Amino acid sequence: MRIGSVTDINIRRATASDAAALAAIGRETFAETFGHLYPPEDLASFLDAAHAPAHYAGVAADAAFALWIAEARGRAVGYAEAGRCLIGHADVTPHCGELQRLYVRRDAQGGGLGVRLLETALGWLERPGRRLWIGCWSENLGAQRLYARYGFSKVGEYEFSVGDTRDLEFILARPDPGRPLRR
Repeated sequence: MRIGSVTDINIRRATASDAAALAAIGRETFAETFGHLYPPEDLASFLDAAHAPAHYAGVAADAAFALWIAEARGRAVGYAEAGRCLIGHADVTPHCGELQRLYVRRDAQGGGLGVRLLETALGWLERPGRRLWIGCWSENLGAQRLYARYGFSKVGEYEFSVGDTRDLEFILARPDPGRPLRR
């Protein structure tokens, strides 16, 4: 089902009752976008751990994090997850915030939903003096261009594990104007 106009999509704060729908979107979009990069056993173990309903229920219950779900005609088509920063970088402090996940089903892409979810999450994360962070796969050039339009730039790298496979991820940050980042 191809989604119509982005204005036909409702974005709302997700709750623990949305955990199964969020897990399904996470599993589906990760597998269709990145699944070809991994041996099947690595992909399966990653999806079981990282996109379990229990993960989303826990995030929804934690005041330091927030989830938003996008729905079109009663069907979940995307989500964003944000909260305190979990990226391992020397400049991360307890005050920092992070966009942790932004997933949009393929049939809902290209109409601005990703931007709406990003802006919703950033609006929740932004506070005076707060540095914001994003981890992004090194080969996801489209996402890097989008994040750059919102002031994020590369400040480091790390390895992201999918089973026994290690991917190069970029650490992107939008600096606190009062303090430069270490590179």
